Amino acid sequence: MTAKSTFWRPRAAVGLALAGALALSGCAGNAATAPKATGSASAGSDSRLKEPDVNGDGKVVIGVLSPGDINDHGYYQSFVDSADAFAKEKGWTIVKRGSVPPSDALTAARALCQQHVDMVALAASELKTAVPAAEDPVCGKTAWYMPGQAGSAPIPRVLLSTDDPNQSMFAAGYAAGLKMKAAGYTKAGFITGTKADFSVAAAKAFLAGIREVVPKTTLTSTYTGDFNDSAKAKEATQAQISQGAKVIYPYLGGATDAAAQLANAGGALTLTPGTDRCDSTGPKFDISVIFDPGDYFRAALEEFAKDNLKMGTVREWQLGADPYPTVKICKGQGDENQKLAQFMKKIGDKEIDAAAEVKRLG
Repeated sequence: MTAKSTFWRPRAAVGLALAGALALSGCAGNAATAPKATGSASAGSDSRLKEPDVNGDGKVVIGVLSPGDINDHGYYQSFVDSADAFAKEKGWTIVKRGSVPPSDALTAARALCQQHVDMVALAASELKTAVPAAEDPVCGKTAWYMPGQAGSAPIPRVLLSTDDPNQSMFAAGYAAGLKMKAAGYTKAGFITGTKADFSVAAAKAFLAGIREVVPKTTLTSTYTGDFNDSAKAKEATQAQISQGAKVIYPYLGGATDAAAQLANAGGALTLTPGTDRCDSTGPKFDISVIFDPGDYFRAALEEFAKDNLKMGTVREWQLGADPYPTVKICKGQGDENQKLAQFMKKIGDKEIDAAAEVKRLG
């Protein structure tokens, strides 16, 4: 995720929400979005470069750098796919590079600027080591975009897009809890890559959400050490199914589908780490947890096209108030979807403090 968003990342691989992450994680200032977003934006310095042809060479080129696999069918790919789709609509050009180590990000960003891109878009906050290039003369006529973590301070010459992973993972757990209660389940599993602060926190928030509905739920968390290793993900999934887990959350990147397919075969419910895959049949997902960085990025590109994207600001996306992040039960039964929608709205309206509930129940 992920693997997303930023976010807790797989929101780091997905890292990928998902660091995201997955989360992982829009538009800024007084910008309007499509779909319209209502979250807050905090002001900072505004470069007021002429958008979208920032360098005035008669064409628009967007440069994308990603720390993960841009063909992972998940978090990182969604970022690039959104850029590709919007660029095609506008007749723009996309220059993209995946699997960029943070140690190479600064050099890679300078190389993009030398190719006369109008925007440098960093797909995840792991690549924040590239940001100093924004002040280099070679990048003087370049806009910058990057997902940020919740509570991020504005960065001059950069638009940050953020969400709160506590909210999306808490709601994901609540959705899973509704399905578990209906089926009489009390055991769930969480499979992710590296054991890091964001992945541990994601598991804790997921468990807290389930316990809002099924208080006696137990959660087994497995850290494979790699968001993209399918063999390790399948081994962890099989072990959790053997231990009685009836819900498996593959909070992964490239290994998501391998884990989900095995969960399907074992009769366990499963969730997505960042994207909407309710229409997928191979593997099948029961719940889509959506903190797709591509949705946030497209909103930014729409404002960029209108010369309305302000650098030095932070766009904060709120679950239950904005279109994203959100959670969907793919084939909800009875009043499950209604209950989930009401729960998310209470989070958006500040009637439920997700962080406090996670601390209490996680």
